[in-house]
Amino acid sequence: MRALTWQGKEDVRVENVPDPTLKDPTDAIVRITSTAICGSDLHLYSVLGPFLEPGDVLGHEPMGIVEEVGADVTHIRPGDRVVIPFVIACGSCWMCTQGLQTQCETTQNHEHGKGASLFGYTKLYGQVPGGQAEYLRVPMAHYGPVPVPDDGEPDERYLYLSDVVPTAWQAVKYADIPPGGTVTVLGLGPIGQMSARIARHLGASQVIGVDLVPERLAMARRHGISTLDLNDAGDDFGESIRDLTGGRGTDAVIDAVGMEAHGSPVAKGVQAGAGMLPDFLARPLFTKAGIDRLAALHAAIDVVRRGGTVSLSGVYGGMVDPMPLMDMFDKQLNLRMGQANVRRWIDDVLPLVSDPADPLGVLDLRTHRMSLEDAPHGYEIFQKKDDGAVKVVLDPSLPATTAAGEAQQQ
Repeated sequence: MRALTWQGKEDVRVENVPDPTLKDPTDAIVRITSTAICGSDLHLYSVLGPFLEPGDVLGHEPMGIVEEVGADVTHIRPGDRVVIPFVIACGSCWMCTQGLQTQCETTQNHEHGKGASLFGYTKLYGQVPGGQAEYLRVPMAHYGPVPVPDDGEPDERYLYLSDVVPTAWQAVKYADIPPGGTVTVLGLGPIGQMSARIARHLGASQVIGVDLVPERLAMARRHGISTLDLNDAGDDFGESIRDLTGGRGTDAVIDAVGMEAHGSPVAKGVQAGAGMLPDFLARPLFTKAGIDRLAALHAAIDVVRRGGTVSLSGVYGGMVDPMPLMDMFDKQLNLRMGQANVRRWIDDVLPLVSDPADPLGVLDLRTHRMSLEDAPHGYEIFQKKDDGAVKVVLDPSLPATTAAGEAQQQ
């Protein structure tokens, strides 16, 4: 089959790899019909190379049609249309029963001291082949896959159940916005867009989205979000937020940026330098001494009102990140974070994405749908924010259109 493989820093290629097969009675094989590029994939593309090997298959936002199931998989069968959550969880351990599927005790990665395994996401999280491929082996398929209607609706109606919608829902829930309260969303990529829409849907009286990419700001405004353009507000945009909130700051801030933040040149240099080291040297540097680009987190702590909540959905990877604990303590802040417990939120969000009225605007998120063969181009424009790229969806059934994709296919 064809699959997108990591080969080195900012070097991903679509190659022929072995077809997946059933290994355990709780497995399923799914033929992928759509698979999205996530902001977290950009960390693998540019930063976390020491935890990858050439040939690793990327991707953790897939959906498709069930081809085969193991003997212990009973809630889905061949021919079903399913979305695959990015978290691989058993559903029955103590952590899963607490709604903490990201900490699943069956798939935890004890060797690296990490939580549940994830599709297409480094040795730290199980090195499980990902979903940017024609076919995907799904472990723990007796629990993970979410059946969705085969109703003729485009995949984008349901695709974001794999990650974007549950991640944004958790970010808003963790933000603990009071009834009629206010929230700032830092970063209007896919997670920020959906977090802002969900916050508004759940009753926030004022949602302020912050970004510097014109297409992202325009998309947010289409959905009734107030926006702040960093190109106009400058580095000290906290004053602008306070001016909009009676001098107080918003009740909550959602950091939907993470370590991809602009404006952290020292940390960017450390990350780049570590990425150039041999893997056996770079891995300890990241796991013992790694630091992140913390501009977004520091901005969140500045912007939130005293006694407010900061919710982190953007991924951070450093081990010794310098936190402004004095300011956090002085402002009496609450801080919540973590990978999304996708299955925990499915019952809340499935009715919303299925609603013909599309209250979350899931059909207005994807900006590019392209062939799997064109995935390297998709990564490039998403990273550079070129061509208005907000969300890129890959379709294995489409023919290549870029010169690079056509060359790879031949």
